[in-house]
Amino acid sequence: MTTSPDAADIPEAPKAAAQAAADLPSIRRRVNAVLIASQILGGLGVATGIALAAVLAQEVSGTEALSGLAPTATVAGTALLSVPLAALMTSRGRRPGLVLGYLIGALGAGVVVVAAVINSFPLLLVGMAGFGGASSANLQARFAAADLAEPERRGQAISTVVWATTIGAVLGPNIASPAGRSVSGLGIPAAAGPFLWAAGVFLVSAVLVLVLLRPDPLLTARAMSRTDSSPEGRSLKAGLLAVRASPMARLALVTVAVSHTAMVSIMSMTPVALSHHGAGIELIGLVISGHIAGMYAFSPVMGRLTDRLGRLAVIGLAAGLLCMAALLAGTAGASHGQTAAGLFLLGLGWSAGLIAGSTLLTESVPQPTRAAVQGLSDLTMNASAGIGGAAAGLVVAQAGYGWLNVIGALLLLPMAGLAMRRALATR
Repeated sequence: MTTSPDAADIPEAPKAAAQAAADLPSIRRRVNAVLIASQILGGLGVATGIALAAVLAQEVSGTEALSGLAPTATVAGTALLSVPLAALMTSRGRRPGLVLGYLIGALGAGVVVVAAVINSFPLLLVGMAGFGGASSANLQARFAAADLAEPERRGQAISTVVWATTIGAVLGPNIASPAGRSVSGLGIPAAAGPFLWAAGVFLVSAVLVLVLLRPDPLLTARAMSRTDSSPEGRSLKAGLLAVRASPMARLALVTVAVSHTAMVSIMSMTPVALSHHGAGIELIGLVISGHIAGMYAFSPVMGRLTDRLGRLAVIGLAAGLLCMAALLAGTAGASHGQTAAGLFLLGLGWSAGLIAGSTLLTESVPQPTRAAVQGLSDLTMNASAGIGGAAAGLVVAQAGYGWLNVIGALLLLPMAGLAMRRALATR
């Protein structure tokens, strides 16, 4: 076996690999604890900064028309960074990739603060793209949880890490205001204060992973399975070839991308639709909070269902929940309660699709190409969601919020069709 650059983490010899297998339960507990802690911190940093991203963009650019470019730049950065981070993980393990993602996020947050001080909108967008590195690390953490999980509990392992994001996502927007006030005497705009705090949180996350994520879960799993990864296996091309060769991997990739795109497209325009029907900021906040609860709070349930009922069954459940969400939200009109119910189901459907799709993807490709495929998955889901989110505004402006939900439901047809085809083929 070729010696890895991170050889200290890998039980290379058969005897060491056997020892790792014997210690696997304790290693799993340690890895999961570190991933959960880093996910809470990472989610906190992302949510704290993104809460006022559009407001800061409006202040720096001087126009509301450009305010939406800030979160769009973050999505683009998350997508673009997912592949190189996955390549680094394939080569050197999860720890270096996650650490680098959080460090890039911290650097991006710092650039945002500088851009706000000197009032440079182009620099602000560059910083927001770098800020997306932390989001990419958060997403990749769910796959790190699956590296050492038992196949029959892989869904639960992924869902536990996804659930941990709930804590940071809920706390983040609530500390944005005090973060803004804390920089009042430093010559930094209040809307940039949360990014200064986010930079600090990302640095803590990076140190936590660097020091405590040992042994590296991916390298340990690879050593125990007696596989290694050639440089060719780290590339985007290798990921594409692995997905192309596996019908289940293709279904998993479509599931993750479509679920995320439908969720982002509908969710991003719901506040606009609510405001058109007289909803105030507090009510809009409650609806979005319910949506976030649907996304994360019930992920352990989705993980358990994925392991007990099967991946295909939960993908079918995701398609059904997302379609029901589009129906409720799209026909709600002035009924804010119906809109809230639709957005809650939208989050729940996203959770089912992400967890079942990520689980199926992980087990549908060979070990050497998994990290590359997982990076391809995050690239695809974020790029698709970025396009969907940008197009959503045009659809609502030209045809209305109801038609946006119709289109969102139609996006689910390929996912549902592929799932049904695979289910029939496995009978």
